[in-house]
Amino acid sequence: MGPRPCGKVTTVMRHVSCRRFWEGHGCVWCENMRPVMFNMDTCRGGLMSIGLLAFLAFIPILIALILMAGLRWPSTRAMPIAWLAGVVLACAFWGQDPLRLVALSIEGTITAVGVLIIVFGALLIYYTLQYSGAMETIQAGMKKISPDKRLQAIIIGFMFAAFIEGAAGFGTPAALAAPLLLGLGFPPLCAAVICLAFNSVPVTFGAVGTPVLQGFKSIEAVAMQAMNFSDPAMAYKTIGEYVTLMHFPMGIILPIFMLGFMTRFFGKNKSWMEGFRAWKYCLMASACFLVPYLILAWLVGPELPSMVGGLLGLGALVWLTQKGFCVPTDGVWDFDHKDAWDAEWTGSIEASSATEYKEHMSQTMAWLPYVLCGLLLVLTRVPAFHLKPIVTDPMFSVGWANILGYEGVTSKIALLNLPGTIPFILVSIITIGLHKMNGEKIRQAWGTALEKMTAPTIALVAAVALVSILRGSGVNTAGPDGAALPSMPMAMALFASDVAGSAWPMLAAFVGGLGAFITGSCTVSDMLFANFQWDMGGLLDYPALGKYIIVAAQGVGGAAGNMICIHNIVAVCAVLGMIGKEGIILRRTIWPFVLYCLVAGTVCFYLIGRVL
Repeated sequence: MGPRPCGKVTTVMRHVSCRRFWEGHGCVWCENMRPVMFNMDTCRGGLMSIGLLAFLAFIPILIALILMAGLRWPSTRAMPIAWLAGVVLACAFWGQDPLRLVALSIEGTITAVGVLIIVFGALLIYYTLQYSGAMETIQAGMKKISPDKRLQAIIIGFMFAAFIEGAAGFGTPAALAAPLLLGLGFPPLCAAVICLAFNSVPVTFGAVGTPVLQGFKSIEAVAMQAMNFSDPAMAYKTIGEYVTLMHFPMGIILPIFMLGFMTRFFGKNKSWMEGFRAWKYCLMASACFLVPYLILAWLVGPELPSMVGGLLGLGALVWLTQKGFCVPTDGVWDFDHKDAWDAEWTGSIEASSATEYKEHMSQTMAWLPYVLCGLLLVLTRVPAFHLKPIVTDPMFSVGWANILGYEGVTSKIALLNLPGTIPFILVSIITIGLHKMNGEKIRQAWGTALEKMTAPTIALVAAVALVSILRGSGVNTAGPDGAALPSMPMAMALFASDVAGSAWPMLAAFVGGLGAFITGSCTVSDMLFANFQWDMGGLLDYPALGKYIIVAAQGVGGAAGNMICIHNIVAVCAVLGMIGKEGIILRRTIWPFVLYCLVAGTVCFYLIGRVL
């Protein structure tokens, strides 16, 4: 039996539990089947009281924001301090038992381990291809396609990076595409801005759907219940469908806008029109990516749209470019001579002489590991091939139920269902034979991947542990007369609903972007704000589908946040020799970010209107 109102008619008020609320009258039964009453009229004491709770709940995020954005601390130092602040606040104001906070932190750590396996697999296949020579072969092939810098920006910065995002994610696209653009003669600042801005449309489905499948896991149960789904895959697929509707307009607008942005701020003639003249080519590129992207999201699920859309789109776009379809007729566009570039455009690495690429094998052999990744993902994720029940079998799962005896504090990892194991680690091992790698190259690939895991491990464990504490703080008796205070995300949602009201659909994507800006990850942003966004939909009296739409806007905003994410900006600056110029990049990428969230918010507002 689900939650039911007790039937007692009271004055109009809100009763909120750790999971659900009723508006109007009655009470709420929590998952432990005991009434947990949170009377907003009693606890709120007006807007200031709930505002104070919301401010207290926001303090850990604010600390991370100040340390990372203001003081430029690395996430490895900032996120543990933010976690500690969350622990102190949960104890002091939400009355959390310290041992329960330990259990919640363990829950977050186990969840983080699952994400870290994906990160390791993504890094491993990347460095395996790098040390085998396949990555340089791919780069050499990309360099030959067209001399027009506008076309190169689309092929490499948009399409090639979209495929890498879909296959690997976690900052890999910019780390690969930006140096390639640098080697093709792009000013370092331009290469950074282009790659950061374009790494947005595919991100919600990046790393084979991780931001959706892992980021929204905390709302899986309530989302299934709201739509009477028997399979969690249906809940994730529904979120993904609405994600595509919000990404779609910017999937068309962004390539055109960014080419105009590039020719206006980095071109000799400072002209928007020089970039806009390639609009036909941009539309062709968008169609090459968006058609498979939409089909796979609506028919299969969130794992494949970006990776397969990027792979098929890249192949189609390269072929069409070589055939001359929609190629601009106003001549080959290029940057001015390097001597005329602004000083802030450059760093410690020269543009055109940064890298020379040679082919170590055939293009087919170089791309084969990525083709195998796509094939294995299709075979193991699409039910028609009957392998999905094997990789999702509970016997291959590890975790801890009711951690330290606290009911409901549980986390498990489906080892074979993680893309980090199948296909990334598996394909990395297969690639050793395919590319005839010797022992030294194997050790370098695995050693480098393991070495690169140190910083993500510290930051991600702290961030996800903080998310577990924020989410789990709703189980308490710290309110008046032993009633439950809202969880920390719920407190922020209550305050935001009072301030924003019906305008929230226009703002939901900005919250996702804020999360990515703070945490450095769309996945962690979704982990941080999934419950918040779902609760916002409830507080605004949206039907179940309306809540799905708001959550989808969170995923879109988290993707757009990659443009302004401090972690990504620092990573791009590191590979381009631009350390110290992060603020300059942020001032450039903030504009496409704002445009993205405004367009996504407009679509979200329209969709909400359709379901009300």
